[in-house]
Amino acid sequence: MSDRPLWIPSPERVAQSNLWRFMEPRGFQSFDEVLRHSIDQPEVFWRDLWDFCKVKAERRGTDVLVNETRMPGAKFFPDARLNYAENLLRKSDETDALVFRGEDKVARRMSWGELGQAVARLHRALVARGIGPGDRICAIVPNMPEAIICFLAAASLGAIWSSCSPDFGERGILDRFGQIGPKLLVTSDGYFYAGKTIDLAEKVRNVLNDLPSVHTTLVINYAGNADRVAAELPHGETLAHFSASHSDAPISFAQLPFDHPLYILYSSGTTGIPKCIVHSAGGILLKHLCEHVLNTDTRSTDRLFYFSTCGWMMWNWLVSGLAAGATLLLYDGSPFHPSERALFDYADEEGITIFGTSAKYIDAVKKSGMLPRNTHKLTALRSILSTGSPLSAESFDFVYSGIKADVQLASISGGTDICGCFVGGNPLSPVWRSEIQGAMLGMAVDVFDEAGKPLRGQKGELVCTKPFPSMPVMFWNDPDGAKYHNAYFGRFPNVWCHGDFAELTPHGGMIIHGRSDATLNPGGVRIGTAELYAQVEQIPEVIEALAIGQDWDNDVRVVLFVRLRTGVLLDDELIGKIKTQIRHGASPRHVPARIVSVSDIPRTKSGKITELAVRDVVHGRAVKNQEALANPEALDLFRDVPELRT
Repeated sequence: MSDRPLWIPSPERVAQSNLWRFMEPRGFQSFDEVLRHSIDQPEVFWRDLWDFCKVKAERRGTDVLVNETRMPGAKFFPDARLNYAENLLRKSDETDALVFRGEDKVARRMSWGELGQAVARLHRALVARGIGPGDRICAIVPNMPEAIICFLAAASLGAIWSSCSPDFGERGILDRFGQIGPKLLVTSDGYFYAGKTIDLAEKVRNVLNDLPSVHTTLVINYAGNADRVAAELPHGETLAHFSASHSDAPISFAQLPFDHPLYILYSSGTTGIPKCIVHSAGGILLKHLCEHVLNTDTRSTDRLFYFSTCGWMMWNWLVSGLAAGATLLLYDGSPFHPSERALFDYADEEGITIFGTSAKYIDAVKKSGMLPRNTHKLTALRSILSTGSPLSAESFDFVYSGIKADVQLASISGGTDICGCFVGGNPLSPVWRSEIQGAMLGMAVDVFDEAGKPLRGQKGELVCTKPFPSMPVMFWNDPDGAKYHNAYFGRFPNVWCHGDFAELTPHGGMIIHGRSDATLNPGGVRIGTAELYAQVEQIPEVIEALAIGQDWDNDVRVVLFVRLRTGVLLDDELIGKIKTQIRHGASPRHVPARIVSVSDIPRTKSGKITELAVRDVVHGRAVKNQEALANPEALDLFRDVPELRT
């Protein structure tokens, strides 16, 4: 662990931050002070945040938090009436609300006024079609302006949104939308990826055959074929035609309870049918305002980018940036088309100030040999956010040596389950190598041992010991709440156990070592998979790796699969090099018993490698839901591997 931080915010930057403006009149002098206050006095903190962010609502009510000792069961703002979309559409001027790039095929921008008008027209069209509060609207859409327009129109009248990206397979879409009975489906006519145009007509037609609840199908014109695709689909019409005849005058936003469902997200589904996680409009609005305005320091002048698809919760998080008044920079397609410069070109052209991406993307840029600090100006760039998997120490180094020296690197971690973060960045604290800066405001984060006792300086289970606004309202089709309770509260009573293997640091930060259910356990010692990956992926010959524990001789042995660069063979010399790196960089206990070369590694639709599915294949067990994977064919590479028989 380094004894010097990689970055320290300047006094000017601290003084200009939203968080400092929030803290100063309340007498707080440090992030630790305001964090402790937000945890110890949640009623005061969340009420003050509501006021600071000027939440629009028909009423707030007097109670901030009831049943505060119950998880689940706590309720925030039980008497409030508000609308999520209204809080995102407060601007109506001609400055940019949305900027969009569809690889090198499409470039568009939309002002705040145009966004509000488009939402108003669609709102009226939906009402005229009989869509009302509680009805489900599902979408198979790229990350483009129309996706946000459709979502905000749904939220404006109290309908429940649910989306996935168009690269999902038919079964994966039906495993999600088939559970929730949508009345209306939105799709694009196609999408672009790596320079290719992929038509969606056949896939969506097959999906609709198994979604009898859908009575309207709207087709977005993206690839230039909306009229044709709409004509080929049941109940099909183009989005443009559907809303064209309706007024774009200001609308009356439905004022709904704080806990009214906003959208349904899904668990990854790698261990069975995805769980349908219902999030509330008020809880999401307040949690995202806290994360955007205070923790990320998003301002109305910011140009906010997060590389995401509509099938990942980071899209939902990005959209809430509109509530902070920021311009959203949208991108759909391959981040490496037409070259690895694509996203950094976008950052320079549009003056991106907050650049969000995944740990895998940062690692891929590092391995490409490109040094954005030399190839791009990145003058406006103030913060880089990373999530999706743990960010390695070497990637921390690369951001500061290869991208930009004076930038806040905020590694953030949370999940679809809360549609937000447990831990992440803040504008006041230093950035230390390998470490997430600390807990997010309002989050009583801790690390427990197997017996539910707090740990310091050791690895254990990431938990949250007090309620927070974006806890799910419920799981869909879980009438007695048993699935919801067992998912998070079954292990430690009245404590949210998230399933991450984590460690608190002396700096007040946190290191995530991987998922708890993927930890390796040779000789009874728990090892996080991220610890291995951080070492292996320093080796130039290795593109990426996946580790599992294989049951062997009444114990568990570590098996490491590696995907190598083209033309590289896994010979004894390279095996020795990998083992040496792991032994010296981690510990002798981390050294795998077997190292196997594979040509591909399975991953979920959101890009996360899936150790559990590989572990099941290696042990001859069925993988329950292969549709959750982006490349399920890769699983065949792990069946009956000769090296694992001895």
